[in-house]
Amino acid sequence: MKEKYFEDFSVGEKIHTNEKTLSTEEIIEFAELYDPQPFHIDENAAAESPYGGIIASGFHTIGTSFRLFIDTGVIGTTGMGSPGMDSIRWLKPVRPGETLRVEAEVIETRASRSEPGRGIVLMEFRTFNQENELVLSMRSVNLVRRRDSGNF
Repeated sequence: MKEKYFEDFSVGEKIHTNEKTLSTEEIIEFAELYDPQPFHIDENAAAESPYGGIIASGFHTIGTSFRLFIDTGVIGTTGMGSPGMDSIRWLKPVRPGETLRVEAEVIETRASRSEPGRGIVLMEFRTFNQENELVLSMRSVNLVRRRDSGNF
């Protein structure tokens, strides 16, 4: 996908990503480092949990979703970070072997009042599994370089 500057985004626009399948090993490795709860890292304990088996950490799902979005190239060198995310909802557990994809919809755009070289692009991220079930939703506030802003 072609890289975009702030001026190129329009409300209602949807950006679709490629897909990523999560393996058991990848889920456990992430969780051991960042979210070592038994239902993420121990197959026996996970089997006895309310989930009935290993599930991905919600933080792993967020990270995977954002990586898929970044890989579109839409804010390759124009992205300037983010002051935060809101309304994060994990709607369905992500299990080993599931394939995720993201639809990011532009909800709002506004020029920065304090920094004329950037704009703010508010996006609603919706992550779906291979069955087209919504597993994650979140809003991301993205700082994006304006076309005529010069260097960072």
